[in-house]
Amino acid sequence: MPSIRLLAAACAVALGAAVAAADAAPATNPFLSKSTLPFQAPPFDRIKDADYQPALEEGMKRHLAEIEKIADNPAPASFDNTILAMERSGVLLTRVAKVFFAITQANTDDTLQKVEEEEAPKLAAHQDGIYLNPKLFARVQAIYDRRDRLQPDQKFLVERYYRDFVHAGARLSDADKQKLRALNQEESKLSTEFQNKLLAATKAGGLVIGDKAELAGLADGEIAAAAEAAKARGLQGKWVLPLQNTTQQPAQAELSDRAVRERLFKASTERTEHGDANDTRATIQRLAQLRAEKAKLLGFPTYAAYALENQMAKTPARAEKLMTDMVPAVMAKAQGEADRMQALIDQQKGGFELAPWDWQYYAEQVRKAEYDLDESQVKPYFELDRVLKDGVFYAANKLYGLTFKERHDIPVYQPDVRVFEVFDKDGKPLALFYADYFKRDNKSGGAWMDSFVDQSRLFGTKPVVFNVCNFTKPAPGQPALLSFDDVTTMFHEFGHALHGMFSDVKYPTLAGTNVPRDFVEFPSQFNEHWATEPSVLAHYARHYRTGAPMPQELLEKVKKSRKFNQGFATLEYLEAALLDMAWHTLPADAPKQDVDAFEADALKRFGVAMPDVPPRYRSSYFAHIWGGGYAAGYYAYLWSEVLDHDAYYWFREHGGMTRENGQRFRDMVLSRGSTEDMATMYRAFRGRDPSVEPLLEQRGLKPEDTK
Repeated sequence: MPSIRLLAAACAVALGAAVAAADAAPATNPFLSKSTLPFQAPPFDRIKDADYQPALEEGMKRHLAEIEKIADNPAPASFDNTILAMERSGVLLTRVAKVFFAITQANTDDTLQKVEEEEAPKLAAHQDGIYLNPKLFARVQAIYDRRDRLQPDQKFLVERYYRDFVHAGARLSDADKQKLRALNQEESKLSTEFQNKLLAATKAGGLVIGDKAELAGLADGEIAAAAEAAKARGLQGKWVLPLQNTTQQPAQAELSDRAVRERLFKASTERTEHGDANDTRATIQRLAQLRAEKAKLLGFPTYAAYALENQMAKTPARAEKLMTDMVPAVMAKAQGEADRMQALIDQQKGGFELAPWDWQYYAEQVRKAEYDLDESQVKPYFELDRVLKDGVFYAANKLYGLTFKERHDIPVYQPDVRVFEVFDKDGKPLALFYADYFKRDNKSGGAWMDSFVDQSRLFGTKPVVFNVCNFTKPAPGQPALLSFDDVTTMFHEFGHALHGMFSDVKYPTLAGTNVPRDFVEFPSQFNEHWATEPSVLAHYARHYRTGAPMPQELLEKVKKSRKFNQGFATLEYLEAALLDMAWHTLPADAPKQDVDAFEADALKRFGVAMPDVPPRYRSSYFAHIWGGGYAAGYYAYLWSEVLDHDAYYWFREHGGMTRENGQRFRDMVLSRGSTEDMATMYRAFRGRDPSVEPLLEQRGLKPEDTK
C-alpha cells in the first residue's frame, strides 16, 4: 500500500520536452482545485477518464517548477527552505495520482490502461529528475550533516530523505545516472505491462461451464453467482467461475467433479502461460534481469540486497533464515496433512493419488471429519454487512472507541462502493472509509488498502482511506455470504485502514502506512486476531435469515479449526516468498531465465518442492512482486506475523481487548507512522524484542504439533 508522495516510485510524472509542451489541463478539470467535499474526498461525480492525463501533466509541470526553485535557491540550505519545501511540493500531482492509481487498480478500463502505459515511463523519469538532481542532493546532504541540531521528527525526516536519495542513485556519476534513468523507465513500463496482461489473462482464464451438472457441490447461491458472472460476459445459458489472484480457487473445496477441479486448477496456474498476448513470461524474464542490473549499478550484489537495506530485515540472508528455519516443521506438517487426505481417498476407494486440484476438496472433508466443521454450515452466519458493522466496526469500537456512519451523499467510483464517516472516541470526525468488496473483471486480484488523502498536520488534512477486496458478488436478491477466510481478510484490510486513520504526524512522507514493507503488514495481521475474539465473533456471527447467533458449539469449532491445514497454508506461502527471493537474488551477469525451469529449481533448492502444494502464486502471475511493489519483499508477511502474534500475546497478558490496551497500541504504534525506527517503536510497546514462539504456537508448528 505505497503512499503517493514526492518520493513514491510509482507515482511521479515526467520531465523533458514532452512535458514542457503539454497543454495545461482545462480549467474545468476537477483535479485543478482542492475538493470541497468533506475531508477533501475525490469528486467522483465530476471526474471523467479524460481528466486524468492532462491533470497528471499539469501536476508534473507545477511540481517540476517547485523542485527547481528549491534546488536553485541561493540561500544556504535549511530544513525549512529545502526539506519542508519538498514536503509542501507536488500537491496537484499527489491529488491526481492518488486517485488515478487507485482507479486503475480497482475499476480500470481501456482508456485508463492506455494512459497508464503512456505515463509509466514518464513517472519513472520524474522521480529520477528529483533524486538525481545534484544541486538538490547537495542541499539535502548539507542538512543531513547538521541533523543533530533538529527536533526529533525533523531529524528522522531528514534521515529518510537522505537515505532515499542515496538509495535512488544520488551519488552515481553522470554516466551511471543516465544508465539508471533508462533502467527505471524500462522497469516502470514493464511493470505496467505485466499488470495489464495479468488482468486480461485472469478475466480470460475464468472457467466457463456449459453443463450445470458440472457444478455439483456448489451451493445454490454460488451457482447463481456463476450464472451472473457468465451473463455479465454475454454468455447466456452458461456459468463462469472467475479466477482469483491465488493459485488455488475457492470453488475447489466444493466441486465434487474431479475433472472440473482439474480444469479449474489448470485455468488458474496456466492463465498467463498460453503463448498469447497475455503471456507474462518474457516480461518477467526482463524485469528480473534489469532489476539485477540496477542493483549492481547502485553498488549491491543483488536486487534483494538493495531492496532490503532500508527494511527491518536489512539483508536477504536474515529474511531467508526466518523462512528456511521453518521449512522442516512446515514440510512435516504438510506431509501429515497430505497423508490424512490420501487415506481418506483410499478409504473412499478413489483409486488415484492426491493431486494439487484435490487438496482443497479433501481438506474440507478432513476438516468435517476431524473438526466436525462444514464450511456450508458456517457461511450463513457470515453475511457481509453484518460482519462489517457488527464485527469489524464493533471491534474497532471496543478497542478504540470509534463509531461509524454510512454516507450516501459522497460520490463513489463504482456503484458497489460504500462510504463511511469515522468518528473518534470523543465524537469528533476522524476519517472517511471507502469499502469496495466485490470482484469485477476490471479489478486487480487480491485485497489491499490505500488512501485518497493522507493525514498531515502540515496540511491540516484528515485521512481518506479505502479497502478493496475480491469477494464473490451474489446474484440479485441473494445475501453476500462469506467464508471465514473472507472474514479474516476484512479484518486484515481494516487493520491497514486503522493504521492510516490513526496517523497523527506532521509530515506527509512519514504518515500512516508509509513504513518499511516488513512492518506495514503488522497492524493488519494484528487486527485479524479480533475476528476470533469470543465477544466479537459472537456479536457478528448470526444467521442471515433469522438473526440467531451461531451456536456456541459451532463457534468453538470455528476457533479450533484455525490451526487446521496450516501445513498447506504456510508451505504455499513459503514457496512464493522464497521464489520471490530466488528471482531477486540473481546476479547482474545471470542470463535470462526459463521461467518454469527456474521456478522448479528454486523450490527444490530451498527444500520446499511438494507437488501437491504449489506456490500461492506462481512466477507468471505473482502480482505482488512484478507489479505491486513487493519485489524481494513478500517475506514481509511472515516477518510482520512474528510481530503481530507477539503483540497479541501482550494483549492477552494485560487483560485482553480493553479500551486502555487499544489506546496504548494506538498511541505507541498506529499513530506514529514512520517517525522512528520500527524496531525501536515495537520494543517500546512490547518492552522487549519480538519472540517467534507465539507465531509457531498460533500456526501449530511447535515440535509437539508437527509429529
